[in-house]
Amino acid sequence: MTLNYKTFGQGQPLIILHGLLGSLDNWQTIGKQLSENYSVFIIDQRNHGKSPHSADFNYDLLAEDLNEFMDEHFISSAHILGHSMGGKTAMYFAMKYPDKIDKLIIADIAPVQYEEGHNDIFEALRSIDLSQEDNRNDIDEKLKLKIPNFGVRQFLMKGLTRNEDLELAWKFNLKAIWANYLEILKTFETDAFFDKETLFIKGEKSDYILDEYKTDILKYFPKAKFVTINGVGHWLHAEKPEEFFNITNAFLAS
Repeated sequence: MTLNYKTFGQGQPLIILHGLLGSLDNWQTIGKQLSENYSVFIIDQRNHGKSPHSADFNYDLLAEDLNEFMDEHFISSAHILGHSMGGKTAMYFAMKYPDKIDKLIIADIAPVQYEEGHNDIFEALRSIDLSQEDNRNDIDEKLKLKIPNFGVRQFLMKGLTRNEDLELAWKFNLKAIWANYLEILKTFETDAFFDKETLFIKGEKSDYILDEYKTDILKYFPKAKFVTINGVGHWLHAEKPEEFFNITNAFLAS
């Protein structure tokens, strides 16, 4: 699958993978900052952004998409940074293609099985018939009934665009993502491990990386280091972008 991407800068390759229902647009600011020292590639994963849609959606495929992307762009190895779903894609990739990664950064996700936690979001999104809508504010008001958090709605509304017929449409493939939602929550079972430098960055207010998960993390990533950004939740890179950039930049340069 040929993925949509943007690239900035020159130097050692650094690939950035967004989270569930996001897109490469979420990472342009930090990507441009990091491009002072690296060739940064920010990617729309399948079923997101401007990348192709597919009924098939799981981490094995997402990891293979990344492998194909690196081959297509003649990238033999790269630093990889992944947030949330993108972090799990990066972890799956590390298990299969460790030689293609130099350093690995995982933002607020762990190699564990997660409980369903996005049901209200999916219910709200699926309740809206975009063919009957032509006003972004009306859509936001309808989302508000199920999603009172403004920050979450603002994030979702970034996924709203107009198609070639100028009709409102989601950039993400809502049908396929919802059909395969349980695949996104799953962990992996393997005897493999990634024996290179790895950094896990946690949001203090997030419950995606709990202390009890560190056993699983160190099982698969024995050289893992941990950093917490205080006062932020799961979207740590958006809430404190300067601190996130400084932590990331220092780890890559070390």
